[in-house]
Amino acid sequence: MMDIEEMLKSEDDEALKELKTFLFKERIRLENEKKELAENRDRLLKERSQFRTEMDMLNHRIVMEKKRLKDDNLFFEKKMEILQNGFRQLDADRSRLEKEKARFSLEKELWEDEQGVPVNMETVSSVLFRGVTNPLALRKRYKDLLKIFHPDNLCGDAELVQMINREYEKRKKAE
Repeated sequence: MMDIEEMLKSEDDEALKELKTFLFKERIRLENEKKELAENRDRLLKERSQFRTEMDMLNHRIVMEKKRLKDDNLFFEKKMEILQNGFRQLDADRSRLEKEKARFSLEKELWEDEQGVPVNMETVSSVLFRGVTNPLALRKRYKDLLKIFHPDNLCGDAELVQMINREYEKRKKAE
C-alpha cells in the first residue's frame, strides 16, 4: 500500500476512500483484538483466582494432615510409653515375686529344720480347725476356710482344700 502521508497529500478521492476503508478495517481488527485480549485477561484472572483457591485448600489440607499425623505420633508415643512402663512394672513384679518365693521357701526350710519334721498338710488343716467345739462352729469354720483357700481365689490351693475337706469329714464323723 501507498504511504499514508502521500495519500493524504494527493487528495485523490479514490485513495482517500481506500484509506478510510483500510483504517475502518484496521480499527475493527484492533477492537476485536482488544476484546479478545480483555476476554483472555478476564479468563486468566478467573483461572488465577481458582488456582489460588485450590492452592489455599490444598495447603490447608496439608496443614491439617500434618497436624493429624503429629497428633497420631504423639498418641502412639504415649501408648508406647504406657506399654513400656507396664512391661517394666511386670518385670519388677516378676523379680519381686521370685525373691518372695525364694524367701518363703527358705523360711519353710528353716521352719522344718527348727521343728525337725517336714511340714505336713494334715497338721496345717488340723491347726485351721483348732478351737472348734460344736457342729455349728465346725460348719462355719469350714465354709470360711473354703472361701479363703478355694482354688479359684487368688491365694487358693487345691491341695489345701482337699486336706480341709478330709479334716472336716473326720471331725464331723467324730461328733
